[in-house]
Amino acid sequence: MSAVADVVVVGSANVDLVLRLAHLPGPGETVTGGELTRAMGGKGANAAVAAARLGARVALVAAVGDDADGAAVRADLEGHGVDTAAVVTLGAPTGLAAVLVDAAGENAIAVASGSNLLLEGAAVRAGLGGAADAATVVVVDLEVGDAAVLAAAEHCARTGARLVLDPGPARPLPAAVIDAATVVTPNRGELAVLAGDGGAPGLLAAGAAAVAVTLGAGGVELHVPGGDPPVRIAPFAVDAVDSTGAGDAFAAGVAVALHDGRPLPDAVAFGAATGALATRAYGARDGLPDRAAVAALLNSDTKS
Repeated sequence: MSAVADVVVVGSANVDLVLRLAHLPGPGETVTGGELTRAMGGKGANAAVAAARLGARVALVAAVGDDADGAAVRADLEGHGVDTAAVVTLGAPTGLAAVLVDAAGENAIAVASGSNLLLEGAAVRAGLGGAADAATVVVVDLEVGDAAVLAAAEHCARTGARLVLDPGPARPLPAAVIDAATVVTPNRGELAVLAGDGGAPGLLAAGAAAVAVTLGAGGVELHVPGGDPPVRIAPFAVDAVDSTGAGDAFAAGVAVALHDGRPLPDAVAFGAATGALATRAYGARDGLPDRAAVAALLNSDTKS
């Protein structure tokens, strides 16, 4: 590992097959006339590139396959300035995602996880040991297995590093993961899986320091202990064409802003602006903004 990073992401790295369609197919429906592109993706890799685009020093802890896709993923990350020393190479295929995007920018995603689910806790501990210290912000997603997620949470609990938990795709989690989170960033569907009827207050009761619920066109609701009602961050008006990767960009923006020393509400607003700008282009990466673009949007009157 070359140096301690500002942000370390523990998560997935995939190749994305993106199919743009007039509308998303329903059950049993075939939609023709689509346009296919191949791009780099995975929630972890997307967040790492997003944070690097914002000017942070970023390392990724992930697993790829010993195949052409794995080599392409690693080269792409390095081309974006992401430290890949903790990206391990395994015998399983590199993760692959099929992303369907409609004319309004909504998407549906299916993933063959491959090497992502084989990322071991020992590899995460080793990667964080070389890349993170108490000042580092760690981002973890759920496209990797529980052992990797728990190792990241335990590292943060032990060292005092802050943890941004991007809980997608959502599943029930060990209590220690929620308890270690500085902020959890679910969308409404993910929140229902994580907390059931308890909602954001249930996650706070389970130990999360804050919950930032992304509401799409409704903006973001920030819940903190004792905060009633929650803080509402209004949505930013942008010309959205594809929401793929917007949640990853949001989590990355929050992490970078926390490392910058911004108060949590300001960090969430910074993340919301980052996520909004990420929807301006097709695919998970092409719309990712730099710091100047985020600052310009935050300083404009473009909230809906």
